[in-house]
Amino acid sequence: MRALTYQGPRQVEWADRPVPRPGAGQVLVEVTACGVCHTDVSFREDPEAVLQLGLTMGHEIAGTISASGEGVTSVHAGQAVVVHTVWSCGTCRECTAGRENACLSTPGRLVPPQGPGTRYDGGMADFVVVPATAVVAADGIEPHLAAVLPDAGIVPYHSIRGCLPLLGPGSGAAVIGIGGLGQFAVSILRAMTPARIIAIDVRPEALAAVADAVDAVVDGSSEDAAAQVLDSAGGHGPDVVLDFVGTSETLRLAASTVAPYGAIRVPGQGNGVMEFETIRTTTSIPRGTTINRPYSGTRRDLIEVVALARAGRVGIDITTYPFERALDAYDDLAAGRITGRAVVVR
Repeated sequence: MRALTYQGPRQVEWADRPVPRPGAGQVLVEVTACGVCHTDVSFREDPEAVLQLGLTMGHEIAGTISASGEGVTSVHAGQAVVVHTVWSCGTCRECTAGRENACLSTPGRLVPPQGPGTRYDGGMADFVVVPATAVVAADGIEPHLAAVLPDAGIVPYHSIRGCLPLLGPGSGAAVIGIGGLGQFAVSILRAMTPARIIAIDVRPEALAAVADAVDAVVDGSSEDAAAQVLDSAGGHGPDVVLDFVGTSETLRLAASTVAPYGAIRVPGQGNGVMEFETIRTTTSIPRGTTINRPYSGTRRDLIEVVALARAGRVGIDITTYPFERALDAYDDLAAGRITGRAVVVR
């Protein structure tokens, strides 16, 4: 079979591989679509990437069940599925409580549970073997949309679900960074809450992509961006700020606009630093604010965001590429030519 593999910094190359066989508790998935995200691009570009040489890329996977290993009865051949990006142990206290994304069977407290395309062979191939517990039925959803749900869909869904008590009538939510995850966040907020939505980005084309779905747009590069956000949220700021960028600048914007007793959620990995002041200043975080750096989402989150997609209630802009042009998808995403998400389809 064909597989797009990591061979070192700036060396992501096609390779011929045997079709893997599922072992006990595993299934063989024939890939129908695989998303490309900035994590993939960073792995390719980073000279200090810790990926195993020869690893098959791709963690946003949709496909159909081709075969099952011993003991698997939860799925059947031909069933359309998506693959959860969190392959947890299933037995620790976090997993048994339904918090698989906080699985304790990792090398340390700062290391999240891994999955396809990071520690295990991913979906940028004709076939991939995955744990049966990692697949979720995705019938009735086009493969290119299904593929992005386990990452671009589940990450904002997990953050928003945890903030739902703050997002009732009269509330406000700000979304910083309107890429694939930010677009999904807008879509999920609109589907699940009555909140007033404020979209923030430095790219006019990104704001244009969601202009009809939000209540206000703010140019994040403008000197009065914080004032615009506060004004758009009635003066006291949005109750929830979702930062899908995570730079020092965006964290500062989040801290200077969030409402008292509001929530800041930072899925973005922009290597930023948030200053925390315990006295009242113009830049300090309001009292009662919660700050959370979430990781991916739970199996429940994936099941629920799949249900929203199946019902046609969420979606984003997707640029598709044939399988043989997967490297073009990487290049276009790295060059900033993608609004939304890039997906390779077979």
